Amino acid sequence: MEDKKLIIAFDFPYEALEQAKALAQKLDPTLCRLKVGKQMFTDHGPAFLQWLQDKNFEIFLDLKFHDIPSTVAKALEAARRLGVWMVNVHTLGGEKMLSMAREALPKGRGPLLIGVTVLTSMDAHQLATLGIQMSPQELALKLARLAHQAQLDGVVCSAQESPDIKAATESGFLTICPGIRPKDAPVDDQSRIVTPNEAVALGADYLVVGRPVTQAEEPMAVVTSLLSEL
Repeated sequence: MEDKKLIIAFDFPYEALEQAKALAQKLDPTLCRLKVGKQMFTDHGPAFLQWLQDKNFEIFLDLKFHDIPSTVAKALEAARRLGVWMVNVHTLGGEKMLSMAREALPKGRGPLLIGVTVLTSMDAHQLATLGIQMSPQELALKLARLAHQAQLDGVVCSAQESPDIKAATESGFLTICPGIRPKDAPVDDQSRIVTPNEAVALGADYLVVGRPVTQAEEPMAVVTSLLSEL
């Protein structure tokens, strides 16, 4: 069976827990996975993950760990105990942090370990305000190489960066791409977006979609439409 490429971002406010659960019950876990980020995990914790897992969803725990190496390693061990499918760390944590992260989650013995490169809200101007004189694409490639050297399973990046990252790394190094929108959908707060068909053509392994599904009146219809573009 072909791997599920679609990851739905569950980003709901505290008071919308029942709305999130209602949405989950409308989705098909054989067709998509779910991403739970900082807000929902901080609000509702492991109990919400377990509720989703009981519905047979595989979870991408999107907490972007970035701390001293030993703290990140312990956090990843905790994530493994939660039984999540994928977890991520921020590549700006550096070589030692990434290496210890890999040691905490040996390949093939727990969640996929993914590095975050450049957030999709960051353009060249935003990077310049931080003193980084690189384009988002240049910085993403540099950080992806660092993640690859540390033997992570892949990186989060924009779809536009996927071809260069694939060319600079070994076969099997994954690219997980947010900022995916159906045609004519609002851009919202992400400055680098593509359609599902464009993302796959650029080499993306997994596509992260949020509002177009979570705010839809018929979310499974949107999921089906997105999958038809792949």
